[in-house]
Amino acid sequence: MPFFAAEPPLPHGTPARTAVLLCNLGTPDAPTPAAVRRYLGEFLSDRRVVEIPRALWWPLLHGVILRTRPAKSAAKYQSIWTDAGSPLAVWTEKQSKLLRGWLGEAGFPVLVRHAMRYGQPSIASQLDALKAEGATRILVLPLYPQYSATTTASVFDAVYAWAGRTRHVPELRFVNRYHDHPGYIDALAKSVEAHWRAHGRGEMLVMSFHGVPERTLHLGDPYHCEARKTGRLLGERLGLTEAQMRLTFQSRFGKAQWLQPYTLPTLIGLAKSGVRRIDVLCPGFASDCLETLEEINQEGREAFLHAGGEQFHYIACLNDSPAWIGALSDLAQQHLAGWPVQPVNPALRAASRERALASGAKD
Repeated sequence: MPFFAAEPPLPHGTPARTAVLLCNLGTPDAPTPAAVRRYLGEFLSDRRVVEIPRALWWPLLHGVILRTRPAKSAAKYQSIWTDAGSPLAVWTEKQSKLLRGWLGEAGFPVLVRHAMRYGQPSIASQLDALKAEGATRILVLPLYPQYSATTTASVFDAVYAWAGRTRHVPELRFVNRYHDHPGYIDALAKSVEAHWRAHGRGEMLVMSFHGVPERTLHLGDPYHCEARKTGRLLGERLGLTEAQMRLTFQSRFGKAQWLQPYTLPTLIGLAKSGVRRIDVLCPGFASDCLETLEEINQEGREAFLHAGGEQFHYIACLNDSPAWIGALSDLAQQHLAGWPVQPVNPALRAASRERALASGAKD
């Protein structure tokens, strides 16, 4: 009898594939208090997000915040919710599909999925799905241009936690930051220029970044410096002087000191000082979401106009801008270098880049 005849059938390997996992912050499943409570419970339980000792934080979180805040936040989500669902979820899914197409055209036929750090689809579930599709090499690409332990490192924590309970761990690579990537800065500039062509130009460009507690800066978090570098590079690219732009930080939570200047007081101060028209951009957000559509375009607009301002123009996030997807494609290709995927066709890559620039100019 042949030696192998008695052996039971065993699973064998499938062809190795390379993948990109595009990660965003997350969103509730619905604009309801129950869904928001689940989302906030996961988000505010992350030790990277809230660095208060559990003995102090847990009673406050479960005894006060999760009892009172979900209803208020749900009302805000309802004001921006679309027929397709949460704007952040819609844009992130679209970005992943477009990125896969761009990478394929550039000679990188890789798998691309998107995941949320909090909520669905979870990072663990998408990593499982990529493994099931044969991915043995995975590039983790957070949609956070500026690195912060509260965001970027938290994504990595979720990946490491998944790897810690996975027997056959794929090769992993991580993109930490791209706050000064030429393609990213160019995409931001093109979005501002397109808005100016369509609506005219304001007296001041306000760049509002998500805030973090000031203590994170003193503990070594580079977010503050990287946000400022993004602002400086964008201002230079647009030819703005320091007097024509402001860089601010939004979304302060709690009583601790956060990075300053704060966005809302700045908007009010500009109006009271006689500035009649401003343009507001949120460079740190890759997709429009609650913080941009409600906090800035609703609350910020109302504050500016109530304080005496006359025109408030919100410039949408990069979303599905061709220049932005092209920048993501270039960034992914840079970090995929050396992994066995189909070689890059320089002509295709150049053509893809030209399409991005041309489309951006027409927006």
